[in-house]
Amino acid sequence: MATQALDHLTFEEAYAQLETIVAKLEGSNLALDESLALFEQGQTLAAYCQKLLEGAELRVTQLTGDASGFQALDE
Repeated sequence: MATQALDHLTFEEAYAQLETIVAKLEGSNLALDESLALFEQGQTLAAYCQKLLEGAELRVTQLTGDASGFQALDE
């Protein structure tokens, strides 16, 4: 899976692809090579999703001015 192709995916699209890969790995009797290829794609997608989540957390932190990233509801 090319990095360039990942850059055009939303978090939801990447996560859905990751879920599909996990289901294939869990439910199928795949050849070793195919399992490894799917695992590698899954690792790439998981890292991409993590990067997007960290970016979203940073934006929330910057917008709220709160070091924890979230403001208490009673403030």
